[in-house]
Amino acid sequence: MDARPVGVFDSGAGGLTVLHECLVTMPHEDFVYLGDGERCPYGPRPAGEIRRFALEIASYLETAGVKLILAACNSATAAALPALQERLSVPVVGVLAPEARAAVQATRNRRIGLLATEATVCSGRYTSAIRALDAGAHVHEVACPGLVPLIEAGAGADPRLADAVRGYAAPLKAAGVDTVILGCTHYPLIRPVLERVFGRDVTLVFSAGETAREVAETLARKGIENDPDREGSCRFLTTGEPEELRALGERFLQLPLERVARVALTELARAAAA
Repeated sequence: MDARPVGVFDSGAGGLTVLHECLVTMPHEDFVYLGDGERCPYGPRPAGEIRRFALEIASYLETAGVKLILAACNSATAAALPALQERLSVPVVGVLAPEARAAVQATRNRRIGLLATEATVCSGRYTSAIRALDAGAHVHEVACPGLVPLIEAGAGADPRLADAVRGYAAPLKAAGVDTVILGCTHYPLIRPVLERVFGRDVTLVFSAGETAREVAETLARKGIENDPDREGSCRFLTTGEPEELRALGERFLQLPLERVARVALTELARAAAA
């Protein structure tokens, strides 16, 4: 048994949707969640900058004593996962591969759509992962720069959100996709809007459950699970405003966040330089 916590990070609060599945799948594990609120969103940023941010955060979490790191951010996974796995001594899991597998399994006509941030689309990682599983699959990618700000602003009932989703969905519907990957951890928070726009004939893929199971399987395979008879805990950190993450976290998780601590960007940079 290994009582060290699992580290989870995201560019902001979207990764809380993945953390939720981890808490359900592994209620006996402890978690440390770090949201990079100061530098959110990652989507419009260059891949090299996102890679640097991810390395800083992951290095900080490793220094803090976590036993595994989950990059619960599609942009960070696309830009930095191989670099993180090479650099760090603890296992690192991302969200991209589980989603690609789920989409290939779900599609009936082998036409798969992707809604994601600009950085994720530009990386081409989803297409590569899907084509590695099914070389005959057709992947149609659409960058959605306007969605994350609307979601974090709580614009669920805002007509601008539905209009934006319809605009981003139009090329995917025109391409005849029957499966759409929600390639950003924020997007499941507006699943009802997405379901109305795409309809029942299109399968929406957000594999937080598969990602959580991959984390659990990795812990078991490496023999570093916690005692299954205990109740786990969760700590929350942010580089932004603690009250902002607290409010978003309570809305996303439907749980009280008693304490959110702030981490200075200089601390992250020092950890990466060590």
